[in-house]
Amino acid sequence: MFHHAKNGTLRLGTRTMDYISYGSGPDIIIMIPGLGDGLRTVKGTAAGFALLYEDFARDHTVYAFSRVNELEEGYTTEKMAEDLVLAMDSLGIAKADVIGVSQGGMIAQWLAIRFPERVRRLVLTVTSARCNPLIEQNVIRWIEMAEQGRYHDLMVDTSENMYTGKNLEKARRAYPLLNFVGKPKEFTRFLIEAESCRRHDAWERLPEISCPVLVLGGAEDRIVGAEASGEIAGRIPGAALYIFPGLGHGLYEETKDWSGRILDFFSGPA
Repeated sequence: MFHHAKNGTLRLGTRTMDYISYGSGPDIIIMIPGLGDGLRTVKGTAAGFALLYEDFARDHTVYAFSRVNELEEGYTTEKMAEDLVLAMDSLGIAKADVIGVSQGGMIAQWLAIRFPERVRRLVLTVTSARCNPLIEQNVIRWIEMAEQGRYHDLMVDTSENMYTGKNLEKARRAYPLLNFVGKPKEFTRFLIEAESCRRHDAWERLPEISCPVLVLGGAEDRIVGAEASGEIAGRIPGAALYIFPGLGHGLYEETKDWSGRILDFFSGPA
């Protein structure tokens, strides 16, 4: 399997959590994906992750974790961080470099705040410390589409606001296939995760984060806004900030410079 890519499911008491891993290096990277997890967990995506982010595999073992499969109404990003610690314990991961993307960055904030001993270095990508008007506008629209079962509209709307340039053109070519590929049986999971984005608020506690932090945003981000990254960096002592010009919310798929900057950061002091 490419870069030792592996798909797995953890049992955490009475609940389960899908995860993937790849690479075989001595240092651990944990990736926390965004709200797309509400439509599809990482199960079965190990080879795809390993191909897209193979730069991380050279010197690391990489894990990506979904939320638990048994999400309940009112589940919060803070509770999701608690679950992630249980997953780390289950796999014997004492400490890791953590990358949180979009909603995954919200969870990563709580992980670093509540469990500082588990995070060596932290990368927050296209995320926010709290719900802002742009996030509220987007998430409410997505919730309405999900409640009406409009999967095609939901995916088109997400892609139109996420990608730029050639990547948006590529996404548009796939629109006719959306009703035939990847559509969930129901949208309860997505709705619970979407609501947790609206309720997320780590603003007051961000200064408690003590590990090295790199904040990455896109100048053309139409989902959380570029300003959200600057606000986070301004609240965390010593945090570094870089805004990718010309790129939006999907920058982590659109440029290799994303992984390059992260690897440079991870090679620095912990």
